[in-house]
Amino acid sequence: MFNHLLSLLIWLPIVGAVPVLLAGSGRPNAARWISLLMAILTFAISLFLIPQYNPDVSGMQLVESHVWIESLNVHYGLGIDGISVALILLTTFVGILVIVGAWEVIQDKPHQYMAAMLVLEGLMIGVFCATDALLFYAFFEAMLIPMFILIGIWGGPRRVYATLKFFIYTFFGSIFMLIGLIYLYLKAGTWDLHALQALPLSLTEQSWLFFAFLIAFAVKVPMVPVHTWLPDAHVEAPTGGSVVLAAVMLKIGGYGFLRFSLPIVPDASHQFAWVVILLSLIAVVYIGYVALVQEDMKKLVAYSSVAHMGFVTLGIFIAFMLVRDQGNTDAARLGMQGAMVQMISHGFVSGAMFSCIGVLYDRLHTRLIKDYGGVINVMPWFGFFYVLFAMANCGLPGTSGFVGEFMVILASFSANPWIALFAAFTLIIGAAYTLWLVKRVLWGEVTNSHVAEMKDINGREWLVLGAFAALTILIGVWPEPLTHLMNISVNQLVQVLAIHKV
Repeated sequence: MFNHLLSLLIWLPIVGAVPVLLAGSGRPNAARWISLLMAILTFAISLFLIPQYNPDVSGMQLVESHVWIESLNVHYGLGIDGISVALILLTTFVGILVIVGAWEVIQDKPHQYMAAMLVLEGLMIGVFCATDALLFYAFFEAMLIPMFILIGIWGGPRRVYATLKFFIYTFFGSIFMLIGLIYLYLKAGTWDLHALQALPLSLTEQSWLFFAFLIAFAVKVPMVPVHTWLPDAHVEAPTGGSVVLAAVMLKIGGYGFLRFSLPIVPDASHQFAWVVILLSLIAVVYIGYVALVQEDMKKLVAYSSVAHMGFVTLGIFIAFMLVRDQGNTDAARLGMQGAMVQMISHGFVSGAMFSCIGVLYDRLHTRLIKDYGGVINVMPWFGFFYVLFAMANCGLPGTSGFVGEFMVILASFSANPWIALFAAFTLIIGAAYTLWLVKRVLWGEVTNSHVAEMKDINGREWLVLGAFAALTILIGVWPEPLTHLMNISVNQLVQVLAIHKV
């Protein structure tokens, strides 16, 4: 089994979607239980990655390679490093929670909803395992289909607009990546990522390729100014769709930078790192102000995600300044490690925030902040979880939200104190919009009769929010297992930054 562990993780949920679909609309409970079984089984198998992966050995492990399209030298190539393992575990963990979270909420065609979730889970795992560039692109693009379906069928009243905007933005960016990959293939004669990373390229070639990759992955993160699809997609998506989108899909953009931009075009990445750093700081500061004036809870948290993901791209590209301009590899490792921790932490915190909003929406069917007030008086357990996740979103020490951001700020200070100052500003503006949200929704007197009739969270909701809370606190107080898991992979990336191709 361990020889094909990665393939099993990819295809089990995808194949498992077939019996879920066959259950049909006439047997919704059967569809729910089969999908839950598949999600739990996938998560259980993913736990085998921990003993099978050696975090003290560099390079890809559990490698699989089979000829896929012989005439084009395309291989079904899979492999993982520490970063991949962390993101796969995040994906399979969230996969269970979105199935449980939608158990009673999705009443219309639940078999199709659950099947789409399983297919999406398998495709996202495929992205994190692919070592062949064309296979990566295939998984990268295929993810659009189930997410398009999830928003388009179970979304809100403006779901058609949101799905089209989501698809056009992400597909548009992917076209540039495909052009870049085709150029690399014509030059190298292979799609193998390791071979492409070793391919000598002039600075002009690297520059064109850098911007091709930047457009594709910036849309996925998303970065300013190509972020506008995200708030619309979040607002219209069902709760499970928002959770997966924020917790996992946004991380694929950051992961793409690590797999393509840094190792394949290191010189251009260094030359244009200031562009990404500037866009990241704009996301951290400006988008925080945008979040502050939102009236829709989902839209506020969506903009918050853009700001927090700005730390990921900042931590990744600040490393170029530290390594090449200052020779400070220790600070570069700190920044890169912080970016990775921030990706995982944001997965739990943002997923939890959207789950909390889903709990409120299931009761009052509104996401407008003005329709709530004094919720903690009637939902004290919900209030406990909501405040916990809000504190994590602010970056409170002791929660996972603090660890990654603090590491990136420290690394930024080593590179340039002004960059650190702007980055640290998020601790103020983030607290402002998050606590302002909590104050208006939870505290004070009950504002209307609808709020007064709300019931506290049930066992199913307790399970989902409790699981998110456990991981949020665990990483906050004990991040060492996560950082150790990714340490060798981060060190290897930092070494790549110092390599000059021209």
